[in-house]
Amino acid sequence: MRFFEWQETARANTLRLLLLFGLTVLALLLGVNAALALSWRLVSAGFSGYPAYFFSVNTAVTLLFVLGGWWLETSTLQGGGEKLARRAGAREAWPASREAEQRLCHIVSELAIAASMKPPQPMVLDREECINAFATGWDEDDAVVAVTQGALDSLSRDELQGLVAHEFSHLLEGDTRLNMRLAGMVFGLEMVFNLGRSMCERDDDGNRSLLALPGFAIKVTGSLGWLAGRALKAAVSRQREFLADARAVQFTRSKDGLGGVLRKVAGQQAQGISMPRNGYCAVQHMLLVEADAGTRWFASHPPLAERIRRIYGRPMSALPPRRDEAVTRVDAIF
Repeated sequence: MRFFEWQETARANTLRLLLLFGLTVLALLLGVNAALALSWRLVSAGFSGYPAYFFSVNTAVTLLFVLGGWWLETSTLQGGGEKLARRAGAREAWPASREAEQRLCHIVSELAIAASMKPPQPMVLDREECINAFATGWDEDDAVVAVTQGALDSLSRDELQGLVAHEFSHLLEGDTRLNMRLAGMVFGLEMVFNLGRSMCERDDDGNRSLLALPGFAIKVTGSLGWLAGRALKAAVSRQREFLADARAVQFTRSKDGLGGVLRKVAGQQAQGISMPRNGYCAVQHMLLVEADAGTRWFASHPPLAERIRRIYGRPMSALPPRRDEAVTRVDAIF
């Protein structure tokens, strides 16, 4: 795997997508102003101009909704990564009483030394039989790496190391902060759409108010901005997954670490074993493998087969989801 090349490609694609995201917000502001200006022309008999500060107020209110939504959404992570992990059902690892969790803690400590960072807190989703993991936290002081019980039961030490290395990349690259901020902006764009929808609603007598016309204009422009924001946020998330895959291979110097994890996930999916979406919405975009892939444009993770192909340089078959410490590493990088 050309992991340095893939890293640079993923970072460059992320930057382009973030610029497009900024342009989407700008286009929304222009679209709302244009739509409201047209509505004013339609409802004003003998149109002779716009009220004072018409465009300034429209822009300020739209930005208030977008930035207010961003603040509301990102505030859900206040209190630290551990709080969010516990909301998803994780608990702290118990290395003193469970061998598999002791191994996890050792791997986390080893990778933290290699990455020159403070070790994140290891946590376990002990009710999940599927192979998955996520990392969360605003910075190193509240960072958490949580893995499922299925990962502890099914992965060899090298594979578990590849899994944790993938999550370390998300922490080192600041992906948690980036994803939460983008999620906040998308929520703000949704609030603009909801404002327009509420203005179009009928009253108890089934009649619409005079606000219905400008409300319809806001609803249409807001929906376009919201959909574009969702698609761009998902595209950024997919690039960060490619980046984390490449960095995991760099950290471990092995294709078969993370590659074996993804192939075993493919094996579980072939058996119908997957992580339920309900209860994991807050960390959906942070998971190693998406709980619900959804449509192509709004999927937060790349296709599993594509990730495996990038790691190995060719398509690879799925593996049975069982631990095998004696796996022959025929696809090692060196």
